[in-house]
Amino acid sequence: MTHLEKLEQQSIYIIREAFNKFEPLGLLWSVGKDSSALLWLVRKAFFGHVPFPVIHIDTSYKIPEMIEYRDRLMREWNLNLIVGQNQEVLARGETYPNGSASRVRCCSLLKTEALNQVIHQHRFSGLIVGIRRDEEGTRSKERYFSPRDKSSEWNFKNQPPEFWDQFNTDFAPGTHVRVHPLLHWTEVNVWEYIHHEKIPVVSLYFANKGRRYRSLGCAPCSATVASEAKTVPEIIDELRKTKQSERSTRAQDQESEDAFERLRQSGYM
Repeated sequence: MTHLEKLEQQSIYIIREAFNKFEPLGLLWSVGKDSSALLWLVRKAFFGHVPFPVIHIDTSYKIPEMIEYRDRLMREWNLNLIVGQNQEVLARGETYPNGSASRVRCCSLLKTEALNQVIHQHRFSGLIVGIRRDEEGTRSKERYFSPRDKSSEWNFKNQPPEFWDQFNTDFAPGTHVRVHPLLHWTEVNVWEYIHHEKIPVVSLYFANKGRRYRSLGCAPCSATVASEAKTVPEIIDELRKTKQSERSTRAQDQESEDAFERLRQSGYM
């Protein structure tokens, strides 16, 4: 098997294990490259069908191209889409950049709290999420099957061991589980897979006037990088040469040294 086939088979195995073990189950879809590759893997795992809801947390600050892409794939792939939004907080007008909340606090209000509302409303016992170990230091502490408490908070110091592809899927009642089928992938792997499978991605990833997005989030907190990469092979070539970290353009990560770790502990995606 090629390295992509090995990655794909491992991820599909984890996805099917999650489907067999957790009910109800949902898939978190940010519409970025990682979660879109994951959505494609789910469709392959179930022969073109997504047998559980797809969840998008809409902060109201997403770049318009992201929402257009989301709605197009929802129609084309016949997705059962749940859109979560913390409407109460938005109505109060306290979020960044116009309100009093910092970037990290804004993420907590518009992403973490909105996600928790969706989890509790639909009683999800498990969520499939497209994170990778190489993306950020805190995520390297994750497990493929990672337990959270009833408030979705994550104790990274108390995670179950996972040796030799032996995964713990038996948890105490009331435990919420995050499932991470892409944990062993790298950023380059994801783009190689997108190229091989011809997976559609948001146009913002491709260079326009010498700039492109490498990591997509809310418009006020996502910056572009200098780039001439206008095709997926050009992006792959560029990534193999760069020393810039993937999330260096995400402003909330730079607010304090432990900003992202605190967000992850509180239940952030």
